[in-house]
Parts: sequence; structure tokens; C-alpha cells
Amino acid sequence: MNITDKNRNRIFWILQFAGWGFLSLTSIFFLDKLGPSFVIFNVIAGTLIGVVSTTALRYYIKNMVLENFNLEKLLKIAIGTVLAAALYGISSYGLGYAYAKLGPDITEAQKQVLKAFDNVWLLVFQSVFIVGSWVVCYLVIKLILKANKNRVERLELNTTLKQAQLNTLKSQINPHFMFNSLNNIRGLMLEDVEKSREMLTKLSEMLRYSLTQNSVDGIALEEELEMVDNYIALSKIQFEDRLEFDKKIDRETRNIHIPPMLIQLLVENAAKHGIANLKQGGKISLSTQKNGEYLRIQVKNTGRLRIAKDSTQLGLKNIKQRLKLLYGDNASFELGEAENEVVADIKIPLS
Repeated sequence: MNITDKNRNRIFWILQFAGWGFLSLTSIFFLDKLGPSFVIFNVIAGTLIGVVSTTALRYYIKNMVLENFNLEKLLKIAIGTVLAAALYGISSYGLGYAYAKLGPDITEAQKQVLKAFDNVWLLVFQSVFIVGSWVVCYLVIKLILKANKNRVERLELNTTLKQAQLNTLKSQINPHFMFNSLNNIRGLMLEDVEKSREMLTKLSEMLRYSLTQNSVDGIALEEELEMVDNYIALSKIQFEDRLEFDKKIDRETRNIHIPPMLIQLLVENAAKHGIANLKQGGKISLSTQKNGEYLRIQVKNTGRLRIAKDSTQLGLKNIKQRLKLLYGDNASFELGEAENEVVADIKIPLS
């Protein structure tokens, strides 16, 4: 039994004794003429009878699956309610009769008061009504607790699924840029060994960074910029003078946390699908600014927005999915074209 079950049982018993005690205490308004001793007896006896009869009923219906009611379950609950009401009524009448016969002497006026409760149909109606009301309250509370438990379980499941998806997406990052970089090194290996060695050094720095940050969901933008600088240095060895890089970083944004390798993927996409396809080369511009309650990240590159038919768009899909999982609908990612430039625009909420 876990802590939640213990708390639930504790609350049940508190409500049982408090509820039946309060109900029995209301009899003081009807039985005050019988004297304080009978009222005290009625409160104690009525509380115990109510607790015992409905606790037995609780164990009878406790393990029923209540999400899908059917005729069979309703019939079982009805039978249990009738039996519990019978136990409650018979016990109440029996103890009352025993008190009248064996208890302290009562006056003729008090006997007349007790005769009012000799009506069998009144006793049956009272017992069924009280126990039936208890059943309704119990089922409503049980259904509310079950619904709340299901909601919590769904939230926990969604959180687990999101974390699993994030881990899968982050595991796609390393092979993605590693494959591209190793291809670049392979192409230059026979042409320039020194440049290839320098590229390997830069690549090892990038791999070390990505491996240390792969287990977190957010890093400071300033750390991400170091990653981008390494990537640009690596790419410039390949593109030489064909690649120009410019960045405008708002000082207030440097300590804001963002998903790791987010900007690096945008810059890599700009270099691979933009600059690499231009004979004369082009420019990649990176800018960040704090805009109200959002961090805005823009990456622009010279060229036109053309997506090859055989492209998997892994990098773009990765960005969209991670933003969706981490921020829901509060973040946005747009890729478009403006004034002979491809513009990637990301907005991330600051809170």
C-alpha cells in the first residue's frame, strides 16, 4: 500500500465518523424530551451503527470498476444498499428497543415520543434514504478521485513520452552534423592534410561539446554561440572566401537558456542548403534579441528557398519537434524568403 492509499483510507475513516456523528447529533432536535442520557446513547449508537453498516457496504462495492456502469453493476449496488439499509434499520430499532426496556426508567410522556418511531414504514424509508444518500456520496467521491488519478497518470505518461521523444531527437543531432563534417574532411583529405587536421580538431571540439550537453534540455545562449563559432570556423576551411558570417547578439540574451544545438542546426542548414549551392558563395547572418516576453533568433543566408525532393529535412523537423515538446504552442519556427535571402525565424518564450 503506497502513501496515497494510506491517506485515502485515513480520510475515509475521518469522514465516516465525522459524518455519522454529525447525523446522529442532529437527533437532539427531535429527541430532547427523552433526556440527555438517551441523546448521548443515540449519538454513540447511531454513529457506530452507521459506520459498521456502510463500511461493510464499502468493501462490497469498493473493487467494482465504476467507469462503465451497466445493469448488472447497478443491480449489485442496489442489493448491497438494501442489505446495508436493513442492517442499519434493524440495528437502530434493536438498540433503541433494548434501551427502552433495559435502560433507565422513562416517563409516560417519553414513552409517547418513542411510539412515534414504531412505524415500520417510516423506519424503512429513513434507513433506505440515509444509506442510499451515503452510497451516492461515496460513488461521487470515488469517481472524482478516479478521474483525478487518471488525469495525473495521463500527465505523467505524457511527460514520460515527451522526455523519450526529446532523448530520441537529441540522439539524432550528433550523427546529423557528424556525417556532414566527416564528408567535408574526406573531401579535403587528399587536397590539404593540414586543413584536414585542423578540421578534425574543430570537429573533436564540437563532438565534446555535443556529448556533454546531450543530457540537458537547455543551455545558455552564450555557450551555444561558442558551438556556432566552431562550426563556422570548420565550414570556412571548406568554403574559404565563399562564406561570410556575421552575428549581432543582444547582450541581454546571452544568459537566456535555449535547447542545445538549436542555432547550430539553423546555421548548418543555411550553409549546407544555401551557401554550398552558390558558386560565388554568400553570407550567413545570425541575430538574437529580446522582444517582450520572447527571445527571437534569426538566421539569414544568401540564396533562394529551395528544398530538394530527396531531402529528409531532418534538421528542420528536429527543430520543430523539440520546440513543440519543450514549449508547446508558445514557441514558433518559421522558414521563409525575403529579399533574396532565406530567413529562419524562431521565437522562444522567456518564462
